[in-house]
Amino acid sequence: MQTDAVQDNTGIELSRFRPVYEAQGPFATVYLESRAPSEDAGDQVRLRWDALKRELADAGAHDEAIRALEDSILIDDITEVQAEGRVLVANQDGLLLEEHWDAALGRGDHAVLGEPAELGPYIRERIRSVRALVAIADQEGAVVRRLVLTSSEVLHEGAEESVSGSAVESVHKPREGALSHKQIQRAADEAAKQNIRDVVERLSTVVDRWKPDVLVLAGEVQGRKRLQEELPEPLSSIAQEVESGGGIPSGSADSGAEESLIEDIGDLARELVIRRAQEETGGFQELKAADRAVEGAEDVRKAITLGAVQTLLLRYDARAEGEDELLREAAGIDAQVGLVGAGVTDNVAATLRYEAPVDQVG
Repeated sequence: MQTDAVQDNTGIELSRFRPVYEAQGPFATVYLESRAPSEDAGDQVRLRWDALKRELADAGAHDEAIRALEDSILIDDITEVQAEGRVLVANQDGLLLEEHWDAALGRGDHAVLGEPAELGPYIRERIRSVRALVAIADQEGAVVRRLVLTSSEVLHEGAEESVSGSAVESVHKPREGALSHKQIQRAADEAAKQNIRDVVERLSTVVDRWKPDVLVLAGEVQGRKRLQEELPEPLSSIAQEVESGGGIPSGSADSGAEESLIEDIGDLARELVIRRAQEETGGFQELKAADRAVEGAEDVRKAITLGAVQTLLLRYDARAEGEDELLREAAGIDAQVGLVGAGVTDNVAATLRYEAPVDQVG
């Protein structure tokens, strides 16, 4: 299985968070974990939000911040909030950040009021996870799934949706060769193309909103091949084909087909996560040998002061000393943030744009 088409970014541009970091605090940050969709999702989400709202109010959060958070959580499609999770940041001016993401894994729902905004858990989880948008296609349409995976497990499976093509003609061709049958064949081809275009339109909408790392094309051969041919940029640049998933859209697949599909997607995610870690850790070690990397909160902060940090490196499974302050400062110089697998002082390190005399900074 080839992975050349998969996005290969090892870090995140911190500049995307500058509007948050540069806003006026204090900040109300909410982490809402994802849970299985259910008929009473609305009641569950409201109860969960009520508990978080009380915490923020008791901590002194501004009424406008609480109102903005509530408007983002108690929406019409509240089942989606339950299924996807949320990371939200608001201040007295309103909502500053809304990510459809579960970064509360292992901690449950939580809310905090402070400055700067507590984005470390979200940023770390975003880097070490793979968002896979899966299109399981046949010539009638596709089943679309959203998965969040690490190198070892599926963290979250979003709500599944079926995209049925709008073509009114059948996509099934006759086997005989008469002229009228050729006309029917052409109509069947056009119907299949129209169905695939409808799928592409839906995928484009989801990609724009959900921003997956990889678009996995699965299902029957003809369906996924047609889908691949119709993909525009930027969808084609993140598309990766797997051979499993046949029969799933029509409901004729057995449990083995589902297991094979999850295994293939897991293999793809594993390759991407491992490659990210190897590249980031290897790059740090090479640059440190060339005096273009530092570790420890104090030296990293000095390097940021000098404007020298290229990539701020956090540990995979441990928070750094003053992590959110370092993230805010690094965002101010347009640095990236990534993860390092090797042990480093204070659980934080940085690669540098150039050799920086951090020992001369007071």
